[in-house]
Amino acid sequence: MTKEKTMDTNKNGYTIVYATIMVVIVALMLSLVSGALKETQNLNVKLDKKKQILSSLQVNFEGKDAAVLYDEYITEGLVLNSKGETLEKSKDKTFEIDVLKELAKKLDQRKLPIYIAQVDGNTKYIITLRGTGLWGPIWGYIALNDDKSTVFGTYFSHASETPGLGANITEAPFQQQFVGKHILNTKNEFVSIAVLKAGQTTEGQDKIDAISGGTITSKGVEKMLLDCLSQYDEFFKTGGIN
Repeated sequence: MTKEKTMDTNKNGYTIVYATIMVVIVALMLSLVSGALKETQNLNVKLDKKKQILSSLQVNFEGKDAAVLYDEYITEGLVLNSKGETLEKSKDKTFEIDVLKELAKKLDQRKLPIYIAQVDGNTKYIITLRGTGLWGPIWGYIALNDDKSTVFGTYFSHASETPGLGANITEAPFQQQFVGKHILNTKNEFVSIAVLKAGQTTEGQDKIDAISGGTITSKGVEKMLLDCLSQYDEFFKTGGIN
């Protein structure tokens, strides 16, 4: 009668095999958890983006289904080129565009998203904004009335601006200053909006007051508006729906 051979658990080989099996099991479990959470995370990112767009329209979504409100207010999406020509008409295609990637391309190669909304029976155009503040990225959305010049509402946010200073671009007192301002001058030329220290003035261009102590971030918002809105210059002239 022969004895069955068993693995000597005191040997290094056993320890290595055991550790390897455990690493594989843990990695598999983490992979499964990550895969299960990824869809939820993606949905949360999309929902947050929809909330930001609604905020630029001054829509109060607290306690409401923001996804449903988004579909109610955003009636159409356009993908334009820098000539103001419509490449695609699709809310989904518009929503999927990565504006940062487009900004890295040459102007004539960019796909420019624009959202069209209906608010109390009036048409609004929402444009995505991306820029840089004092310490990192800033971003937002600006909603224009159907004249494609008058600001209806804005939304700004940031990654790492200084609390109480540059971070105040997220606050209503700063954002509400833009309402009613014009990005086109009296000759229907694109001039954007100036962000200046209180008391400073500029000719031929609407302006709002910069944040006290947050000048660099404020100027970052000004540059973001100029850089991002200037891409749509032809749209402002032609309407883009052709």
